[in-house]
Amino acid sequence: QVQLVESGGGLVQPGGSLRLSCAASGRTFSTYVMEWFRQAPGKEREFVAAISRGGGTRWYADSVKGRFTISRDNAKNTVYLQMNSLKPEDTAIYYCAATPTYTRAKDGMDYWGKGTLVTVSS
Repeated sequence: QVQLVESGGGLVQPGGSLRLSCAASGRTFSTYVMEWFRQAPGKEREFVAAISRGGGTRWYADSVKGRFTISRDNAKNTVYLQMNSLKPEDTAIYYCAATPTYTRAKDGMDYWGKGTLVTVSS
């Protein structure tokens, strides 16, 4: 079992930055690909970013490429999402998830956190 707890969401102005964290329980964190998804009001949950088990490979949705950076610290069982140049359309609940194999399909995740709300507004 892996439990995931997100933190770091909040209200930020357009063009601002936020750093999300996702803390994982258990001793198997480093065996999972870690991913971030988001869900805006009235929309489907969508893939944002993923990072390989060792952190050497990263994947991004086109909508966030160049603005967001995913990273992980296996010693701390934590994955991060640094979000820069935020736009109003980035407003959503952000979820972290764990999967044994990289996929952008939300049905492919084994574990989910409960999410943290990010609101981008002036």
